[in-house]
Amino acid sequence: MSSKSKVVTPGPRSSRRGEAGNTAIWLGRIAVFIVTVGLWELLSGRAFNSFWVSKPSLIIKRIYDMTVDGDLWFHMSVTLQESIVGLLIGMVGGTLLGILISFSGIFQKWIYPYVMALYSLPRVSLAPLFIVWFGIGMSSKILMVVAMVIFVAFYNAYEGVRNIDKDLLDMMSTFKGRWNHKLKWVVFPSITVWILTSLRLNIGMALIGSVIAELVGANRGLGFYISYSSNMLDTTGIFTGLVLIMIIAVVLEQIIIQLERRLLKYR
Repeated sequence: MSSKSKVVTPGPRSSRRGEAGNTAIWLGRIAVFIVTVGLWELLSGRAFNSFWVSKPSLIIKRIYDMTVDGDLWFHMSVTLQESIVGLLIGMVGGTLLGILISFSGIFQKWIYPYVMALYSLPRVSLAPLFIVWFGIGMSSKILMVVAMVIFVAFYNAYEGVRNIDKDLLDMMSTFKGRWNHKLKWVVFPSITVWILTSLRLNIGMALIGSVIAELVGANRGLGFYISYSSNMLDTTGIFTGLVLIMIIAVVLEQIIIQLERRLLKYR
């Protein structure tokens, strides 16, 4: 007497449902965008003065003019470079610091209150100090971004390590696994989700830090452009800078989402 076992494989229906779900999500996003921008364009100049909130059409025209004049890349490239470099430094430094302190035994109890004290500092108030120390060049902006990013990366890595199954680490110790083996096969795979979460959160933090530092003192960048437009009472310029910052954030987040899908295929 023999028994037959059936292997269940995902059929075309499940893939169609996934595609239909993604299509519905994107259609919903597009609809929300069209309705929001349409209402803004329609009500500006009718329900309220367009001087205070500008118009989407004026913002699009300004972006086009900046592209033609070369001002768009002139300002955007600086902010983008400051944000990405500071984001990478802050993520690597914060993640490694979180891992080291979480495995440092009693030392973590000594140092943790001081890390919390530094985290409680309003980092916005540090921007003038960084500019005094390093000038209005890119170094002060990158340092400001690192100050905004590093604590989020630290706390995610720290909590990620604390939530690792202790049996896995004990098993590696039983088999005399070295520290590099523990990091490669247990620690980093276990905290990948935490690292990617902090990376997505830190995209906005990096842009905020860069723009704040540029608002305080700079001669290039989107923060400088917003500040200059504000001084000229140019609300279209202000909204243009804000829209460009949001576009950068959305593009960077989509890149992280694609990276997350590749690294977390098992989920």
